[in-house]
Amino acid sequence: MSRTLVVMALRTERAALHRHVAGATLARTGMGPDRAGRWRPGADLARLQAAVITGLAGGLAPDARPGEVVVATEVRDDAGSLALPGAVALAGRLADAGHPVRLGPIVTTSRLVGGAAERAALAAAGAIAVDMESAPLARTLGARVAVAVVRIVVDTPTTPLLRLATVPAGIAALRRLRAIGPIIGAWDGAGAG
Repeated sequence: MSRTLVVMALRTERAALHRHVAGATLARTGMGPDRAGRWRPGADLARLQAAVITGLAGGLAPDARPGEVVVATEVRDDAGSLALPGAVALAGRLADAGHPVRLGPIVTTSRLVGGAAERAALAAAGAIAVDMESAPLARTLGARVAVAVVRIVVDTPTTPLLRLATVPAGIAALRRLRAIGPIIGAWDGAGAG
């Protein structure tokens, strides 16, 4: 059995990672915080050492670019925040492999965030990316194993999600996700305390 669990929401994310996370176990939750909150790992958690929550996200920083790798130092939602102490070490591995990495808080919302005002408000609170699953998944897994959250930016404040430019940005983001698969699949919780 694998020592690392890699969790994502979407079929496309799972397809991008399939065969690219050698030795890790893949799990898909479905989209949104409700599904993520109800999801329970099928893997034997007693044998797991680490879990990486991954997939696509919306960038919040004004200079965010599609394809950028975001490693969460903490995840936030309406229920609070959870620090992720392994972020710096994992971000270092990704950067050493040549990937553009940004460290900071990720906020989980209950719906897609598209408007400039909403993005600006989340960014003003210090978040660098937004998703719909990471916080509840991190709570489920974090009491048992070291957890990391690694997301790939697909849309940004200047290239919102519901535009034609999202198609090539989405393809680029999924390629980046595939490229980082071996690194996140091999993460053993190093640096998580």
